[in-house]
Amino acid sequence: MPAFDLPLSQLERHRPDIEEPADFDAFWQDTLKAAGEADPVVSVRPVETGLRLTRTWDVTFRGFAGDPVRAWFSRPAGVGEPLPAVVEFAGYGRGRGLPHERLTWVNAGYAHLLMDNRGQGDQYGCGGDTPDPHAVAPGGPGPAVRGLLAAEDYHYRRLITDAVRAVAAARELPGVDPGRIAAGGNSQGGGVALAVAGLVPGLAALLTTAPLLCGIRRALDLTDAGPYGEIAAYLSVHRGAEHAAFRTLSYVEGVSFARRAQAPAHFGVGLRDTVCPPSGAYAAFNRYAELTGTDPRREIHAYPFNGHEGGEAVQVRRQLAWLGEVLD
Repeated sequence: MPAFDLPLSQLERHRPDIEEPADFDAFWQDTLKAAGEADPVVSVRPVETGLRLTRTWDVTFRGFAGDPVRAWFSRPAGVGEPLPAVVEFAGYGRGRGLPHERLTWVNAGYAHLLMDNRGQGDQYGCGGDTPDPHAVAPGGPGPAVRGLLAAEDYHYRRLITDAVRAVAAARELPGVDPGRIAAGGNSQGGGVALAVAGLVPGLAALLTTAPLLCGIRRALDLTDAGPYGEIAAYLSVHRGAEHAAFRTLSYVEGVSFARRAQAPAHFGVGLRDTVCPPSGAYAAFNRYAELTGTDPRREIHAYPFNGHEGGEAVQVRRQLAWLGEVLD
């Protein structure tokens, strides 16, 4: 796919106005207050993985509406002191999979919590273990359109709330330094991590690559690739539902979360990405922390000839070096 979005010189200055609802902050304050009324951690059970250098636990924590959400928690074996932790969020259609699938962060010496995606896990990888009992509102079968016609019913309201609660759970897990928590992910996981950065006080770092849910209205005009293509397909059938859908999407717009974030941030983007167009990531990066009165450390790495895969291992190498400076 050739480059199709703005040229890099324009992306670096891209600061679009967005339609932000007046009650954006109240909406999320009320949502998170209701979810935070109970202690987050439900259970922590050790599991045998066959890995001699890693210890892993099967964690259940309370997410949206107190629903049980599963996660894998891992630490380097034989290390006793509290460690900084990376809370990771998986991509669209994935679940937490198997505990030995994602070992980069624990091999780098961090504690690692990988959250399951409620109601997902059936499209890629090795599945998930967290149902979504609230997925009953009008909308299509894919997560991007479940409950699309009302913000209160939308799938991403629940998933983002789960993610905020995952950080709260990580802070209570054994062997974690609660003051050194990073949120990270790619694609959907990157968009969810960005939301966490805008909602969780005291987050120590953000790692986001090719984030979904950024510059949503522009992305819908640029691409038919999923998940944005699922939204367009739904609206192609439900003609006249655009106003309600766009209002719902305005409550999960990544640029709005970015404006409220304060943590140091590391971004990555492929300039030929037709799944999450690069203008969305740059919009979030360029408006990052603008409402907070702070100027946190942040950087973005562009890969001109890559699509949604971004910089792959090159980007991870950059993340490892950067996070080591920020957290250690």
